[in-house]
Amino acid sequence: MKYSFKNDYSEGAHTRILESLMRTNLVQEPGYGEDSLSMEARDLLLRKFDGRDVDIHFTSGGTQTNLVSISSILRPYESVIAPASGHIAMHEAGAIESTGHKINTVDTADGKLRVQDIKAVVDAHDDEHMVTPRVVFVSDSTEVGSVYSKRELAELSAFCKANGLYLYLDGARLGSALTSAQNDLSLADIAELVDMFYIGGTKNGALLGEAVIISNDALKEDFRIHMKQKGALLAKGRVLGIQFLELFKDDLFFELARHANRMAMKLAEGIKNRGYEFLTEPVSNQIFPIFPDPLIEKLRENYGFYVWDKVGTERSAIRLVTSWATLEDAVDEFIVDLG
Repeated sequence: MKYSFKNDYSEGAHTRILESLMRTNLVQEPGYGEDSLSMEARDLLLRKFDGRDVDIHFTSGGTQTNLVSISSILRPYESVIAPASGHIAMHEAGAIESTGHKINTVDTADGKLRVQDIKAVVDAHDDEHMVTPRVVFVSDSTEVGSVYSKRELAELSAFCKANGLYLYLDGARLGSALTSAQNDLSLADIAELVDMFYIGGTKNGALLGEAVIISNDALKEDFRIHMKQKGALLAKGRVLGIQFLELFKDDLFFELARHANRMAMKLAEGIKNRGYEFLTEPVSNQIFPIFPDPLIEKLRENYGFYVWDKVGTERSAIRLVTSWATLEDAVDEFIVDLG
């Protein structure tokens, strides 16, 4: 059987989560996220925000979270600015567009937006004959594995506040970003700098689930109604809450993310030592080495991964993703098989 480096959700869930689900299985609880387990998980998460007044909601998956969150912000004639590689632009089957909102995409080599990128879009949409950009979408880590620094996010935040824009952060892989050696952000920093974001559990040890954090008071009202309308308000909300309770009870969330990053960095080091280059600098649990096409075909015999992009005529960049459960032996074997 091939060992998969395709994604960070091939495995089920950390055993502590499964054990907790079993232990509380027959305890009767209220529905729709108002159970004691979800309440306790919210209280636990609130401690990560240094007293900031944030609202916390639990949803089931990243695409659903982006759909509910972004559509809850936008008026019918408003749009969202995103990198061309951003998840909402590339891998969500037009979920945002299905709610009637345009995505203004920006080409960027490293997956990150900068002030000049946003300003160019805003300046180009200057009258009532066009959509009005209102939300700026960023991911941390990005779709190509890069991470934002506090300075970079602060610059985006300042520009958005000065220009009447909302800053939204997709945190599907936020655990990997926050435990990257390149990171200098905390959860509290992010809550201060962005209007809304989510903490991804699906890709970091949970069976499923994301935690939506709303920092801007103007966006808090009626969010649960938006969740209900978009099918995100689960009757058995306890299933989501209990997972975040376990993940943040003693910072298991960060421990799992560190493991994923360590495995990725070990892969990257082994690849670099064999003289290969990367599409983007490896800093998180997604790395993009560039290999000759014949080597890629050979590696495919034993490993699962995605070919990301052609580089010239005889080489391609592949994506290797490590997870909270990646086996170090599999990493070692991959490096050996490079020859």
